[in-house]
Amino acid sequence: MSQPFSQPSYQVRFEWGVAGLARLAPADIVVVVDVLRFSSTVTDAVASGSIVSLPDAASWSRNGAAVAAAAAENATVLVGSLRNASAVARTVLEVQNRRQARTSVNVIAAGELTDAGDLRFAVEDLLGAGTIIAALSDLGADHTSPEAAAACESARGLRRAMRHLLTASGSAKEIAEGGGSTEKMRASGVVPTEAGAASEVDATGVVPVLDGETFVAFE
Repeated sequence: MSQPFSQPSYQVRFEWGVAGLARLAPADIVVVVDVLRFSSTVTDAVASGSIVSLPDAASWSRNGAAVAAAAAENATVLVGSLRNASAVARTVLEVQNRRQARTSVNVIAAGELTDAGDLRFAVEDLLGAGTIIAALSDLGADHTSPEAAAACESARGLRRAMRHLLTASGSAKEIAEGGGSTEKMRASGVVPTEAGAASEVDATGVVPVLDGETFVAFE
């Protein structure tokens, strides 16, 4: 049976959430993008030397952690955000060099879940995923699906407005109003990355990779 939404002929693909990951053809690498705040917070925590486990992250992230868990069985799982976009792209190419084979990449924007359990569009995840795809393209990994290309060019075109778009987004407003599981994050031993910091492109060279049930820095 034809699977028209699986994007199998492209090296770099793009989709939304756990359901989107399931629609795509299997990939060698899955990049999980949940800018506010799973990806940014895990990246900063790992960069500071903290240990973040997937079960702990799942207690405060309904979307990013769920995508990572769904991808873990069959792929190398990287955590990507605006803060480490170029580093993620370099890591993908490093994995490809080590494998000595063409390496496929599923870039998954986690989106946000509503109280009813529906997936909500999240502008911050579109821009985070698009910035990573743009960085991959700049390094020569430019065989992108139409979906990935659209996300890429959206991020390129809005690069100068990134901070405003993130801090004015619905997700940022929810966090400012006390939502976003802030207390659960602190209880699990991580310091939440706020929207302003999450909007900073290439602020760190650290790329978390899921090793068993623990996120560690890729080496």
